[in-house]
Parts: sequence; structure tokens; C-alpha cells
Amino acid sequence: MTTKMNRKFILKRRPDGSPTEGDFELVKEPIPKISSGEFLVRNHFISLDPAQRGWMDDQPSYMPPIEIGASIRATTVGRVEESKNPNFQEGQWVLGLNGIEEYSLVQEGGFTSPIDTSIVASPTNYLSILGAVGMTAYFGLLDAGQPKAGNTVLVSGAAGAVGSAVGQIAKLKDCRAVGIAGGPEKCKRLVEYYGFDAAIDYREKSPEQLEKAIKDAAPDGVDVIFENVGGEILDAGIMALNEHARVVLCGLISEYNSDPRGARNIWQIIVKQASMKGFLIRDYVPKFAEGAAVMAGWIADNKIKFDEHVEHGIENTFDAFMLLFSGGNKGKLILDISGE
Repeated sequence: MTTKMNRKFILKRRPDGSPTEGDFELVKEPIPKISSGEFLVRNHFISLDPAQRGWMDDQPSYMPPIEIGASIRATTVGRVEESKNPNFQEGQWVLGLNGIEEYSLVQEGGFTSPIDTSIVASPTNYLSILGAVGMTAYFGLLDAGQPKAGNTVLVSGAAGAVGSAVGQIAKLKDCRAVGIAGGPEKCKRLVEYYGFDAAIDYREKSPEQLEKAIKDAAPDGVDVIFENVGGEILDAGIMALNEHARVVLCGLISEYNSDPRGARNIWQIIVKQASMKGFLIRDYVPKFAEGAAVMAGWIADNKIKFDEHVEHGIENTFDAFMLLFSGGNKGKLILDISGE
């Protein structure tokens, strides 16, 4: 009898700077056997996120580094293949923090929960607008950013899954939304599809030109920065802050594959008596149902739009993952490994 195998995308060595294909390996292993209290998930969809790059480094972080030889940690949506846990039934759809692998063994108490796929257009929505992406935008802006009607909200990485949602939520709260993105096509989409008031193409702009572009798009100054990029873009945004502005640090993707450069203009935080706060969605997991209910209502009323960029095949994981750093993805980047 042939043993059924599990394909896994593992970390072979820690990347030095930008990841290369040799840092990873697609391996085959026997599908793990389950014990009492455990269940086996057949993963269908994998979330590809910038945070995964940070988890590959052997450095202190909010989550332990991925071990050499282990599957790349990822949020997954799949179906229960086999279960010895009374709370999870075979065939049930689940959302969990597992790995880039076809099958995941989930132990009792693991980070996996049932999902209702009948209320969404696609199970992938739980990896985008109704999952951590949507909740990051919702709680990151409203709780950490504390926008008020009439405020100007500046969003970097605005064409991405989180950034595009942040801008739309800002508009729903009667704020001016200004987005920063790469390329005229993305900037056009920010305004015409997502409803931003203005969009700035950062490409081929010097720091001084970027500062001027932000001030032109936000003539009354910036009250909230929702930062996804860092580096020169964050520096330029800081120069436009109003008194008592809030800077929410959600991500710094421009620095994930290089040594951190630091912010030159951090002194403006003092001058403007502003605040700068790091944001992790991890602390808001108990409130996901609350945020998802509001977001689902906005979606139903066509007040929130979102895009999903789906690549296919676990064998194409590396090329798909690197789209995050080239800006090649258009919407939430998801890998379909179902083979369906």
C-alpha cells in the first residue's frame, strides 16, 4: 500500500537580506497520524504576508522564529480531514495558524477555529477582509489611530490589502484619506475604486519631492499616519504631522530585507507632540467577532470593497511570496494549494 504523502514548504536556511529560492525547500513527508484530542486539516488556502519574512530571522519578536526544517508558518483555511477531537468534525471548514503544507496536525488547544463558509462568497475571504487583514485595518485605524471626523488619514502601502481597507474605513468615519502607492495604475485604483481623496505615487520621487507631494495632497496637515512601509515614506509623512497626531506602525516592509535605517525625522514627534504606537492584531483576537460583524455589514451595503490576488500550487510558493516585495500582487495575496 502506498503511503499518502504531505508536501511542505520548509525553511532550509535563514535568508540574508532578500530571500532566495535556495533558502527554502519543498519536501515530502508521510502525513502525520493523529492522537486523542488532535485533528488533521487538509489546507486549501494559504495567506502570504510580509510578517512571514520577519519570522524567518533568528531575532526576538512577538512570535518565535521559524525553526530550520519546519514549514513556513502561515494562516490557513482548510477542511478537517480526520478528527479525534469532539469539537471538530470531518469535513468542517476551519481557520488556523498552521504552515505552508498540504496537511497540518492540530493539537488540542491549537490556534484553529471553525468558520462558516455559507456566509461568504469564498472561503478565502477569511484570509482577507473578514480575517486578520480586515481586522488589522479595522482595529488598527479605529482603536490605535483614533480618527475623528474631519481628520486627514495618510496610508502608506495603500494599494495593499490592509491599506486599501484602512482608507475606506477612514472615509466611512468622515475623514480625508490620502494613499501612497507604487505606480500610476495603483494610484488610479485608490481614487476611482476605493474612494481615496488623493493618491501619491512614491516611485522616482526624492525624499523632498515626496514630502511636497504629501503636503499638496494634505494641505491641512496629517492627523493619522497608518504606516505599512517605513523608511523614506515614513520620514516624509512625519514632516506633515499636525499637533497631537497619531502614527500607527503596522508594518515596515521596505526594511524587512535590509538593515533598519531608522527615521531621520523622528524629532517631529516631539515638535508636534504626536504619538507613535506599534500595532499587532494579536491582541485583538478576542474582539474579532465584533469587528467582523461591522465589516460584514459594510460589505453587504457595498461600502467596503476588497481584492484578492490568488496564486496556485504549493510548488509555486516562492515566486508567489516574492510578489509581496516587488509589489506585483493586486490585493490580498493568497496561495491556493487545493489542486481543485
